[in-house]
Amino acid sequence: MSISTGGGDKGKTSLWSGERVPKNDLRVEAYGTIDELSAHLGEAKHYVKSYKVKNIINEIQNDLFKVAGELASKNKNFIQPITKEDGEKLTKYIKNFEEKVKLNGFVITGSTIESAKLDICRTIARRAERRIICVNDEDKVSEELLIYMNRLSDLLFIMARYEEFLINKIEYKKW
Repeated sequence: MSISTGGGDKGKTSLWSGERVPKNDLRVEAYGTIDELSAHLGEAKHYVKSYKVKNIINEIQNDLFKVAGELASKNKNFIQPITKEDGEKLTKYIKNFEEKVKLNGFVITGSTIESAKLDICRTIARRAERRIICVNDEDKVSEELLIYMNRLSDLLFIMARYEEFLINKIEYKKW
């Protein structure tokens, strides 16, 4: 089977649940932003120094398939949606990093190439969350998905700070 079917040549695409929608549909925009995030996370893996952070990025990329699948399902439940446990896992990771990295002010981001890449991922995750909220305004998405996306940007922020912390490079805003 070819990846190029021609089915989208007239500006429409199929959701996982089978509906044909315009390529600028809110759901397509939302899962497209998730795809963009996953691509940037793939790049970030090549820069981060911590194996712990690399492993978590792999987990996130796997979770993002569930996020995208859920977003691409309109009138049919996705086979493996984001769960409460997925969000709780991110919360646990955040707390673990916060125990090591004691932030004490506003951070100027991008002190290292590793943290800069993760901060780009964080901003894309926040944009994805905004797109998902737009979908939710029209056609409800699961609470678990909303929680997961909110936690994800927090996790990416603290992982960026952890990468800086490892080499004493966290830079704080001086007032």
